[in-house]
Amino acid sequence: MPHNLILHSETSYALVGFNPLTGDPQQSGIDAIVIDEGRIIAIGKADDIVKDHVVFDLNGLNLSPGFIDLQLNGCGGVLFNNDISTKTLDVMHATNLLSGCTTFLPTLITSSDQDMRQAVDVVRQYKSEHPDRVPGIHLEGPYLSQARKGIHSLDYIREPSAEMINYFCDNADAIAMVTLAPEVCPADTIEKLCEAGIIVSIGHTNASCEQVKLAEQAGARFVTHLHNAMSPLGSREPGVVGAVFDSNMLGAGIIADGYHLAWENLRIAHRLLQDRLVLVTDATTPAGTTIEEFEFSGQMIQHQNGKCSNADGTLAGSALVMNHAVANSVRAGLAPHDVIRMASINAARAIDIEKEMGSIAVGQYANLAFFDDKFTIQGTVSGGDIQFCHNIAV
Repeated sequence: MPHNLILHSETSYALVGFNPLTGDPQQSGIDAIVIDEGRIIAIGKADDIVKDHVVFDLNGLNLSPGFIDLQLNGCGGVLFNNDISTKTLDVMHATNLLSGCTTFLPTLITSSDQDMRQAVDVVRQYKSEHPDRVPGIHLEGPYLSQARKGIHSLDYIREPSAEMINYFCDNADAIAMVTLAPEVCPADTIEKLCEAGIIVSIGHTNASCEQVKLAEQAGARFVTHLHNAMSPLGSREPGVVGAVFDSNMLGAGIIADGYHLAWENLRIAHRLLQDRLVLVTDATTPAGTTIEEFEFSGQMIQHQNGKCSNADGTLAGSALVMNHAVANSVRAGLAPHDVIRMASINAARAIDIEKEMGSIAVGQYANLAFFDDKFTIQGTVSGGDIQFCHNIAV
């Protein structure tokens, strides 16, 4: 689907003629949204709020908040680890729009201190220019378990240094999330990161249930790609998965691509976590493309039928895009409104940006997705810009 910018964010306009699938059933009666200077300024009935605005009729398409991806390594033929630049983030954003994703955390997996510093600087610059697109960086590693490293390079997995933890805290304005293993990072390190305003996520870890609970007490709030690269639920040792299921606070990302977990586990996780469960893609280079081979973490990765893996079969991220994650979850039996929440407001709340995005409300960034009943994206509003909207009439 080609890009087709219809209107820039500086123009005031109204959207009408849509089916609201907002994640909030109480909004089922709205039929108009007014947007001005990149923000939503009114929602309600068209007869009451449209007035003299330019009007775009969505012709019965479903409309939801723009999707938010908290774990995105790359897509559209690029990978953040391989090219740490604003150009890469532009490509990722443009590719995301084709799947209804308007906001993402660029994710840098285990790498050198130098690369992490460069990535933080790049994301800070991009965030300053596009705060509706990128709230911050997700540093996935390098303070992880070697036993649960997945595709991450052993050459860079290490214990935290006081210098880098201080650097993280000093740059918390650009660091939204850090994934770490609690058996590698002491509780006072976790507490320090959390006090600085960074969301600590537990992942790539062989921690015991008790270790996870101690990390949670220290302030950890999230778990990275539930069921993957973590100690599983056992009858006598509940592991990370059991600790999440037993918690009343921990949220979790989950990859609904059919390769990272069984659909039964998706349904179980949602039944237990409800609004603490968040759809993520963990996408890499081939997402949104037909690329069959790419380099990731110093290894050649094969992409076949949506599955990304190295020579020994280890999963290397995914080729998933957000609207497919949504469609897969609905096909797996979850209610559409619940799934939209998993792709929007749940993600926003997980990183404390729910006042700015994640729902359809006055004052929020105008980040929206519209799609047919098969969740095929027909267009987006991104920071107020309407793009590739082929079925819209003025």
